Amino acid sequence: MKIGISAFAWTSEFRSSHLELLPAMKSLGLTGIEIPMFDPVRLPVEDIRSGIERSELDCTVCAILPPKINPISPDEATRLRSTEHLKNCILASAAMGAKLLGGPLFAPLGYLPDHRPTAEEWRWAVEVFRSLRGTLETTGVSLSLEPVNRSETFFLRTAAEAARLCESIGDPHIGVTIDTFHANIEERDICGAIRALGPHLRHIHASENDRGPVGRGHVPFREIVATLTELKYEGYLMIEGFGYLAEERKSPGYLWAYPEVPPQELASESYRYLKALLAA
Repeated sequence: MKIGISAFAWTSEFRSSHLELLPAMKSLGLTGIEIPMFDPVRLPVEDIRSGIERSELDCTVCAILPPKINPISPDEATRLRSTEHLKNCILASAAMGAKLLGGPLFAPLGYLPDHRPTAEEWRWAVEVFRSLRGTLETTGVSLSLEPVNRSETFFLRTAAEAARLCESIGDPHIGVTIDTFHANIEERDICGAIRALGPHLRHIHASENDRGPVGRGHVPFREIVATLTELKYEGYLMIEGFGYLAEERKSPGYLWAYPEVPPQELASESYRYLKALLAA
């Protein structure tokens, strides 16, 4: 198991200037950084790849779909546009040196139509994700679908639903991310949900119930790490929390984080906590 951190701790709009953070993350002991992606065109892809290589860190990507991109839209033109967007996200991830692109890639956050998921929406999702196979094979990138809680989606909320979608798609390049913030809301048994994923499990977002430093809240990380160890999980525990910087108005932490917890403190405290659990 490896420990990394999402740049969401600092910002949702990653710029070349943020690359100066990487040496400190490396010296802390972290081995990976996760880059937030909204519009792949706006990311300084070449700079990120160079910075990642200089720092000798791994890179993963978490993509959030913009409002007009929706793989389960009833509008066919929107679904076609969404397919192209996802292909561009895959290509940009590969160009940065990432082997894993995750996130709630099935619909934009906040898309909450007044119905339960339909058979048509399920079919549309399967069609869109199956159409990405050639791009995934060519680039060597894996997709990791992230179920999120009911205030953010109606479509995939649990690990079981995400696993069922993976089985419907039938592509070995596509698996599941468990974000412990969302799982803490939607799963009756987080460890049981992780176990039931089997080979579909690709990625873990280690996130507290309040998105603060890992270990301060009530998410059962000791049991989660023990379960992952039992399963011989070799992927990332990617710390996903929000720190506060007054100058970073594009950061989720600008609105939500504890003002006394800057991103560097969130990173170091969370890393030490998870490292101690792994050592135990």
